Amino acid sequence: MYRPLIIFSIFFFSFNSNLLAMDQKPYHHIYKDGKLFAFRNLEGGPKRDPNFKWNWKLFREEKKKLKIDYPPEHVVDRQIVLKNLEKHKSDSYVMWLDHASFIIKLGNTTIITDPVFEKYYGYFGFGTKKYIKPPLKLRELPEINLFLLSHNHLDHMSQKTINNFPYKNTKVLVPLKLGKYFTRNGYKKDNVKEMDWFDKVEINDEITITMLPAQHWSKRWIWGDGNTNRSLWGSFLIEYKGKKIFFACDTGPAPFYKELGEKFGPIDLGFGNIGAYNFFPIINVKDKSTAHANPEELLSLMRDLKVKKVVGMHWGTAILSLEPIWEPPIRFKANAEKFGYKKEEAIIFKIGEIKKLDELIN
Repeated sequence: MYRPLIIFSIFFFSFNSNLLAMDQKPYHHIYKDGKLFAFRNLEGGPKRDPNFKWNWKLFREEKKKLKIDYPPEHVVDRQIVLKNLEKHKSDSYVMWLDHASFIIKLGNTTIITDPVFEKYYGYFGFGTKKYIKPPLKLRELPEINLFLLSHNHLDHMSQKTINNFPYKNTKVLVPLKLGKYFTRNGYKKDNVKEMDWFDKVEINDEITITMLPAQHWSKRWIWGDGNTNRSLWGSFLIEYKGKKIFFACDTGPAPFYKELGEKFGPIDLGFGNIGAYNFFPIINVKDKSTAHANPEELLSLMRDLKVKKVVGMHWGTAILSLEPIWEPPIRFKANAEKFGYKKEEAIIFKIGEIKKLDELIN
C-alpha cells in the first residue's frame, strides 16, 4: 500500500528539484533542447537594434576619409623594448603590446592578455590591417605563465597566435566554449580552464582570478548569424597581494557596473576600451555603441566599479571604427576630472612602454 506513495514522492521531489534547477540557471545562459546553446548580456544594458544591417561598402568609404597620422613616439622602438624587458625582468610591471594586449608581470607570474601578433585582425592574412608594428615578435616574449582571453572577436583572439605561442605549458583562462581553440593545438587540457561569470580560480599562493560580466557579444565568423553569441565574453579581476587589477573585455556602458563596484571594489587599476565607438553614419547616432564604451562612458563605468586609476586601451593600432584615430586618448584625458579622476589617473601607454607596478598602484 505504501509503494504508490513512495513512487509519487520520488516523482514529486525529482520534478520539483528539476524546476528549482531550471530556476537557478543564470539569466545570461540560453538553452536549446536542454543544452547550453548561447549567451546574452545581463538585464538593463543597451540593446542592439534587431533590424540594424551593417553596410560594409559605406564603412570602407568612410574609413578612407580618416588620416593615419600619429606621433612617432606612439610606438617604442623594438630594440629599446627588448632592453627594457631585460632591465625590468626582476620587477613587477605592465607593458602595452597593442590594442587589448598587455603583459602584466606580478612577482614571479607573467600574464598576457588577448595577444594578436599578426599584421591583420582577420583570417589568413586578410582583414583589418594594423597601421603599427607590434613592439615584439612572438618568439621574443618573456616566459608567460598565464594566458587570459576575454572573447573570440578577431581583434582579441588570433588562432595563428594561439597555434604558434611559444609557451604552451602556460595556464589558460577563457570564457565558456573557447577552450577547444587551445586544447586542439597542443595546450594541456588540465591547464585550460573555461570560466563563467563570477567563477574564481586560484593561480598560485599570490594570485586569484575572477571572471566578471561585460556588456558585449561574440562572433567568430563574419558570415551569417549562426555563430553569434555561441561563446561567452568576460572581464578578469586579478587579485595580487591585496591589490586588485581589472582587465575589461570590450564593453559598453551598463548599470551592472555599480553592483560590481559594491561587491568587488575598490579596485586599484582598471584597463578599459576607449576606442571603436563611432560608427556614424552607418549607425544614426554618433559616438555611441552598445558594445564599446566611448572615453567618457569608460570613465563613468570605471567610477561605478570604484577603480582608482584607469588605463585606456583598444585604440591606436588599426581602424576599427570611424572616430579620428587620435581622438580617444585626447577625450579620455580631457574628461577625466569630470568623473572624479585626476588627469594623471587616466593613464595612456605608448605601444611597447613598460611601467612599473608600484608606480601605477600606490
